Amino acid sequence: MKVGIPNVTGYAGAELARILYRHPEVEIVSVTGRSMAGQPLGNVYPHLDACDLNIESELSGSLDFVFSALPHAASAERLEPFIREGIRTVDMSADFRLKDLAEYTHWYRVDHPCPDLMEDAVYGLPELHREEIEEASVAATPGCYPTGAILAVAPALAADIIEPDVIVDAKSGVSGAGRQSSIGFGYSEINESVKAYALDGHRHHPEIYQELDNLNQTAELKLTFLTHLIPMTRGILSSCYAPLKEGVLADGEEGIQQVREIYDEFHSGEIFARVVEEPPATKQTTGNNVCAIYPTIDLRSNRLIVVSALDNLVKGAAGAAVQCMNVMSGFPEPAGLEQLALWP
Repeated sequence: MKVGIPNVTGYAGAELARILYRHPEVEIVSVTGRSMAGQPLGNVYPHLDACDLNIESELSGSLDFVFSALPHAASAERLEPFIREGIRTVDMSADFRLKDLAEYTHWYRVDHPCPDLMEDAVYGLPELHREEIEEASVAATPGCYPTGAILAVAPALAADIIEPDVIVDAKSGVSGAGRQSSIGFGYSEINESVKAYALDGHRHHPEIYQELDNLNQTAELKLTFLTHLIPMTRGILSSCYAPLKEGVLADGEEGIQQVREIYDEFHSGEIFARVVEEPPATKQTTGNNVCAIYPTIDLRSNRLIVVSALDNLVKGAAGAAVQCMNVMSGFPEPAGLEQLALWP
């Protein structure tokens, strides 16, 4: 299958090229980059020299599938002609994630370039929407933060064991900000420091809310979502909390075991959402497509605690995009995504 990648020069686009290079069913035939057009891809990213591709200003050739690694608004605009032509696409921006057009306009401060296409797009989280993704013409991969948060909290909401008052406390490496140069992301600014940001609202809040509220079975969902920047390159660790409903689980260790069983059953058969035996560290997921999930109970407060870890550039971006393509194209879901984590 011949694929094209607009904006291969961003971190997510480069990671996508790295993954697709070893995909048994895929040939990358065209890649673009706004300011790097005309250069060999290996000049921009030496680790991708083996791809033997030149960066173009526009996609060229006959394409069977298109991935977009462009920013919001620019992504939908670039994908629109391919979608209308019937070429299946995966969008890694926010342009097709939200079902509520007003929410998109509010959070992204821009009018959607092709709002009529939003209705048919599918939220690209196979663990929740695999059957819809199979038939989709457009899959929108989740944001990096939402992937960890949703996979961590979804089993508890689906089992109706928690009150709908959820806190997601998430910490991300610097690559989540993209390949931009600003003083706030310089080594001297971020090294030996951790800071919270977007306290007045993060753009990933509405998609976390959208997906979790679909599973909420009781009162209106309350979601508190707080993000932090930490001095590492890759990874997101999400600590999620919610009060347990009274009387739904046994007391003590038996209740913790019941929670484990609920999570094991919900994610049973999933290749890339793994319930683990110990609280995960981000390094366990560096370079792979796994979201590691650890549920337990704070017995003192009767509160559910779920910790999840993932690589923001793989399961949080490019790996999720390839996973969606595999589902859409009838390929084995782990194709191209079998790599183990890098260690140390």
